[in-house]
Amino acid sequence: MAADSSSSPLTKTIQLLLLFILATIVLYFSKALLVPVAFAGLLAMVMLPLNRWFEKRKMKRVMAVLLSTFIFVSGFVCVIWLVSWQIGNVASDAFKMEGKLEEIIQSIQQMIKDKLGISQQMQEQMVQQNKEKGAATVGKGLVGVAGYLWTFIVDFVLVVVYLFLFLYYRAHIKKFILNVTLVNHKDKTEKALEQSTQVGQQYLTGLSLMILCLWVMYGVAFSIIGVKYALFFAILCGLLEMIPFVGNLTGTTLTVLFSLSQGADVRMVIAIIITYALVQFIQTYLIEPLVVGAKVNINPLFTILVLVAGEMVWGIPGLVLAIPLLAILKIIFDHFEPLKPYGELIGEVKKKKVKK
Repeated sequence: MAADSSSSPLTKTIQLLLLFILATIVLYFSKALLVPVAFAGLLAMVMLPLNRWFEKRKMKRVMAVLLSTFIFVSGFVCVIWLVSWQIGNVASDAFKMEGKLEEIIQSIQQMIKDKLGISQQMQEQMVQQNKEKGAATVGKGLVGVAGYLWTFIVDFVLVVVYLFLFLYYRAHIKKFILNVTLVNHKDKTEKALEQSTQVGQQYLTGLSLMILCLWVMYGVAFSIIGVKYALFFAILCGLLEMIPFVGNLTGTTLTVLFSLSQGADVRMVIAIIITYALVQFIQTYLIEPLVVGAKVNINPLFTILVLVAGEMVWGIPGLVLAIPLLAILKIIFDHFEPLKPYGELIGEVKKKKVKK
């Protein structure tokens, strides 16, 4: 008996570890199937209040769902058009940078000649050999870009289809989940579903509003500083906010590098960095509490871990989906007694009040 009781915790740990490994394998190899489903599920949570509002106006469900889906597609297409328009402006200016790049290359070649004694003719021969090798790489790169674009289009169509079906069959899906739940857990399951929907709505709606605020703040600040294509970099910094921690820093770094390539001086670089710090301060202490609120209750350790894991398993979509999916998972953990320790582990540490 003693041996059985001592081995029980170890057995549970091994089972949990095997379940985690199996889940990771399934998620990795089912990326093409599950990523559109996950995006559509979260978007359905966001569009649900609007869909219900249409239905309360005595609109038929199929028409309400169609209108809600159309509104989402229209908004997404507008954002894509805005980004493409700005990218086109930046690309048209790239040819003007060619002369500056040639000057930089010539200065580097001269430095190599002075320091290492390699003649400019020998350097050009080495560059020519690398160009021949790089031609095949460029070709592969173009094929890869075309493949990514096609995958994006297919996934977007699937997301729209799944979004429509999730909204239309939401009552049917909820009924199925409750039917397969044990009788004594039905109330907890229903509460978990409601809270999961609220968290998904709050996170994505708040994130969208925050991105709009960041577009305005970065756009105004970059325009005042004199950053070329201020609107493009404002949009870039705002969109990259979907990736916590590294997104906004990446956007600011790209802004600084582009400005330097355009001949920006030290004062402009310092102004861009100050703008980044000021916007982050306003975002953290003003915008997030107002428009996002307590969207998730996850401690920083597991936030970073789930971001790294999401990128490893699903790539960039995993970075975007990691936080809201973990928040929903935490709600499920919190509502069922055997899983509560895992919910507490993922959640933020609660400070104990000291009695005076």
